[in-house]
Amino acid sequence: MTQTPQVPPADSPLVEVRNFRDVGGLPTVDGRRVRAGRLFRSGHLAHATDADTAFLGGLGLHTVFDFRNASDISLEGPDVTLPGVRNVNIPLTDPADGAEFWTMVRDGALDQLRHILGDGKAAARMARSYRHIITTRTADHSRLLHALAEDSMPALLHCAAGKDRAGLSVAVTLLAVGVEREAIEADYLKSNDPHRRYKIRRSDNSPAAMSPEVMELLSPLFGADAAYLTAAYDAIAATWGSTETYLTEGLGLTPDVRERLRDRLLES
Repeated sequence: MTQTPQVPPADSPLVEVRNFRDVGGLPTVDGRRVRAGRLFRSGHLAHATDADTAFLGGLGLHTVFDFRNASDISLEGPDVTLPGVRNVNIPLTDPADGAEFWTMVRDGALDQLRHILGDGKAAARMARSYRHIITTRTADHSRLLHALAEDSMPALLHCAAGKDRAGLSVAVTLLAVGVEREAIEADYLKSNDPHRRYKIRRSDNSPAAMSPEVMELLSPLFGADAAYLTAAYDAIAATWGSTETYLTEGLGLTPDVRERLRDRLLES
């Protein structure tokens, strides 16, 4: 790819791609920083406008990693085509996973939502999901990191909303190159910025179906919460004992692969 990539402004001009950002600038524990223009994250690209597509096409991307499953893609549509950019789909949840639950979220009446989401149930479900992805999707995260170390950057990582599956994948990538956990969390929580948040869709858009109580019940599902990221870290500690063991044994990252990943992603 011969084009010169542009470094996006702090507030990108994207209209129909939510939660986009460059993770460049984040500090590592050894005093280095993530290079700008190497690793981007966002929500899905299915509804990108022509202007959005032109902007994304100017980033010099090598690969777009899409962590949505078949049901997600059927609902929102496939990503727009970016000329010369490779698209890799790595579903991080099964197509039928929680289908009945998400139907309830979309269609359920207030009493039903209170039953399945109230009293902390929504947040507990999210924490369980983060733990599950960390402990069961090691092969997928390993594939991602090996690809990034090899030839896939600049890369854009996304799922549907860009906060959970993409958020975890970005966090794992940043852990592998030694980014400070506080910086990983701060970037993760940017998904709560009003202009970044996923648009909640309900089959009934009436005032009753979109009431403040309904929005409050749904909020834990559609927001980023530091407790979810902590649940992922706790799963790493409980399963592997340490982040280093998770990276080396859980994800199969050799010292050589990690060094190549650092060389590609970090400033000198």
